[in-house]
Amino acid sequence: MLNDIKQDAQTRMAKSIDALKHTLTSIRTGRASPALLDRITVKAYGTDTPLNQVASISVSEGHSLVITLFDKGMIKDVEKAIYASDLGLTPNVAGTVIRLNLPPPTEERRRELGKQVQKEGEGAKIAIRNIRQDANKAIATLLKDKAISEDDKKRGEDDIQKLTDKSIKDVESVVAEKEKELMAV
Repeated sequence: MLNDIKQDAQTRMAKSIDALKHTLTSIRTGRASPALLDRITVKAYGTDTPLNQVASISVSEGHSLVITLFDKGMIKDVEKAIYASDLGLTPNVAGTVIRLNLPPPTEERRRELGKQVQKEGEGAKIAIRNIRQDANKAIATLLKDKAISEDDKKRGEDDIQKLTDKSIKDVESVVAEKEKELMAV
């Protein structure tokens, strides 16, 4: 039973770190990446649809993105969605293709993005601590039900704390790596 709780906590903590990594891919570093547009949704056929489901997105020349729509009638909708996003990019429409040029971010913008990265990292740490709390509650319930001894409870809580510490270190390294990437000119 204790092993199940530990395994569950470990899996959930790993998912929190993966979610953080995924979120950080959409933060612009000056290099073009199709992941920058992951959060953009377009009003397509009456529903909000992710941009990558209505168009193919590719990198051109390392600092620009090319969006080729599957349905050419959606160009205006995609253009509006890009303007409405918080990316601060101006779409250039050339016939049936939309091009997004990514200028290198200014020093001030990099600092803003660094704060955003820190905020995302803090959110991941909170999620990990909540997972630790859930696991410790489950262990306490086992003790209350007399399924484990007091020593097993202590050992289980120590193991969960070690998992938590490792996961938080992983979050900090992911955040530090992204900040280093942001500050590179």
